[in-house]
Amino acid sequence: MTIIENPFKSFWMGGFECTDQLNFYGNRVDLLNTTAHFQLIHKDYEMLKTLNIRTVREGIRWSKVEYEPYKYDFSAVGKMILAGKACGVQQIWDICHFGYPDDLSPLHPHFTRRFVALCEAFAAFYNDIAPDETLIVTPINEVSFISWLGGDAAATSPYCRHNGWEVKYGLMRAYIAGVKALKAIDPRIRIMTTEPLINVVPQLNANEEQMNKARWEHELQYQSVDMLCGKICPELGGGPECLDMLGFNFYYDNQWVAGSHQIMGWNDARKDSRMKTLSDLMKEAHMRYDVPVVLTETSHPLQDRPIWIKMIAEETCKLIQDDVPLWGVCYYPIIDRPDWDHLHHWHHSGIWDTDPSGDISERILHQPSASAFIKGQLKLEGIMESAGSNKSVYIRKNLEEVVSEEEVTTLI
Repeated sequence: MTIIENPFKSFWMGGFECTDQLNFYGNRVDLLNTTAHFQLIHKDYEMLKTLNIRTVREGIRWSKVEYEPYKYDFSAVGKMILAGKACGVQQIWDICHFGYPDDLSPLHPHFTRRFVALCEAFAAFYNDIAPDETLIVTPINEVSFISWLGGDAAATSPYCRHNGWEVKYGLMRAYIAGVKALKAIDPRIRIMTTEPLINVVPQLNANEEQMNKARWEHELQYQSVDMLCGKICPELGGGPECLDMLGFNFYYDNQWVAGSHQIMGWNDARKDSRMKTLSDLMKEAHMRYDVPVVLTETSHPLQDRPIWIKMIAEETCKLIQDDVPLWGVCYYPIIDRPDWDHLHHWHHSGIWDTDPSGDISERILHQPSASAFIKGQLKLEGIMESAGSNKSVYIRKNLEEVVSEEEVTTLI
């Protein structure tokens, strides 16, 4: 396995909701425009820099880019790339963030060849417009989740029940072929997976059969990455060379009881003994694959946002202290987003909120979350500094560049 250095411009990252999927009702969503991020990208990037964020997750929106089979319009993506360059912000690109063209689904015979062609076209376009930049991509976002949503819950394309494995197999066949095509075009390209990080536990006083079922459901979270690295389904062509860094997405409802799917409360006064900490779950994932890890998505809605951010920062410090190669933490979504299926309902989970009843282009800083975010950065800086890491200097330098001492004091 080739060892690479941390490629990210900042440890703390922001993610912009970019899904273009068909929702539960069969309607196409486009959250890049619904949140006004595409129109306000320069403003959004400058805002993020005030919180020491210089690396972001974005998406190209496959359903928009490929307007006819094998015909592409990357003009909107080009504007976004140029905005990143102008603002000094590094972009990680999702090639497929839940959405496919109208005539495709993961079960379609042409899905893999169309996806490979898209990967090749995007890599060529990117190298033309940003030849000096290292392209970092997530080929397909959250295969485990979207294969369940479309293959078992019938809530997006291909709207199936009891076909989750077939959808996952189709997605990973395309994923692996896409990785190989990307690296053949430019070996510098780096692949970052983004899969849910979960903990499934047996019910209290469970019998052996119930405990085995919980263990099996817990293991399912690794199935997609196991396919990618060739641990299972070797006929797909996966192997260790497909793994550069492993991203995991962790939210407040990612730990539940097998069977009932009862969510365990992460902030209960008396915590359930079956729960695991984020650091323990990340260590488990890292030990399974032995490659660097990234927390690629995390956030919390409404008033508990600052408490969640504080917990994330503390768990991040534990991982760094335990020498786990954690390369970054991405708050996602950094700007508030609406629900896919009910676009009138906004989650209020970003560092910046929006007012859907008023001017959607207005960004409203959630001050308690911003304060918790800065405190978390400073806490991590202290941990790295005490460990003699040169990363502490890196963090402080970036903070001094974008946030004055007076501004830090104001935020805190």
